[in-house]
Amino acid sequence: MKKIALLTSGGDAPGMNACVRAVTRYAIYNKLEVYAVHRGYAGLINDDVERFTERSVSDIIQRGGTIIKTARSPEFNTLEGQKKATETLQRYGIDSLIVIGGDGSFRGAMDLYRNFGIKTVGIPGTIDNDLAYTDFTLGFDTAVNTVISAVNNLRDTMSSHDRVVIVEVMGRRCGDIALYAGVSCGAEIILVPELPTDVDVVTEKLLFNQKKGKTSNIVVMAEGVMPASELMTQIKARAKISIRTCVLGHIQRGGAPTMADRILAAKCAARAVDVLLEGKGGRVVGIAKGEIFDQDIVEALAMPRNLNMELYNLANIFGL
Repeated sequence: MKKIALLTSGGDAPGMNACVRAVTRYAIYNKLEVYAVHRGYAGLINDDVERFTERSVSDIIQRGGTIIKTARSPEFNTLEGQKKATETLQRYGIDSLIVIGGDGSFRGAMDLYRNFGIKTVGIPGTIDNDLAYTDFTLGFDTAVNTVISAVNNLRDTMSSHDRVVIVEVMGRRCGDIALYAGVSCGAEIILVPELPTDVDVVTEKLLFNQKKGKTSNIVVMAEGVMPASELMTQIKARAKISIRTCVLGHIQRGGAPTMADRILAAKCAARAVDVLLEGKGGRVVGIAKGEIFDQDIVEALAMPRNLNMELYNLANIFGL
C-alpha cells in the first residue's frame, strides 16, 4: 500500500480538521501518498479528489467544521453509487480509505469493504457521542463545552428575573450532550430521549424548587424528547411558572475544538493509519478507558448503546 484516501462524512464536528491534519501528516511520515476526498461520499462518486501534502493541512488544527467539506449522498446508498466510488479510488491506484464520521458514514465504509474490497477504517466524528463501541467521539467534548458556556450565560439572566429556562440541545436519539452538559453546568432537570418524560413530574419539581426558595431553574433537554416550546406549553398548562426557551441549534457544531478533541483526533488518526499499514480493513478506531483501540466495524455497529445511568442518577441528586 502506497496511497490512502480520507474523507469526512455526515454532520460536521469540531476536531475533524485536527484529524484530517493528523492523518495526512502521519501517513506522509510513513511514506504514503494522501488523497483528500471533498464532500464525503458524494465527492468520491464525482471524483472530487485532491492530493494532499504536509502544507495542505497547515493552520487547520484550531478550526471547527471540515476543510474538505461534507455532504449527504443518497446515490452512495445504492450498489451502483458504491461502484462509482470504487472506480474513482481505482483510477488513483488507491485501495485504502479512512472515513471520519458517524454511524451512517461507517455503514458506507462497511459497504465498500464488504462489496468491493476497499480497506476502510472509521474514525468516530460526531458531536452526539452516539457510537456505542467508543467512550467518546470527535466533537462531543467541544459541543458539550459550547452548551456549558451558553447555560452559564442563561443562568445569570434567569436568576435576575426569577425564571425557568428550557435549553434544547442536539441529540435526537442520544442524550449524551444533554446529560454531560447538564451535570457540568448544574442543571436542575435533565431530559433525554432514552428515558420517558413525565411532564407532571417535571412541573412538580419546578414547583417544589419554588417553594424552597429556588426561584430560577435550568432544564437541559435533548431535542429528541420534544421541542422546547412544546414542553413549555405543557408546563404552563399545569402551573403558573415564568418560563423561557432557548434552542441552541447548530451553534453546537461549530467552534474551535477543545484540547480533548484535538488529542483524540491525533491518537485516532495515528491508529487508523497503522491499521492500514498492517494490511487490515473493515475496522473502526475508538477510545475506551483512555486507551485507543481498533475493532471490527460490523461488531462495532452492532453494539447496543446505553445511557450512562450512573451519571444520570447522580445528576438527579445534584439537582435537588
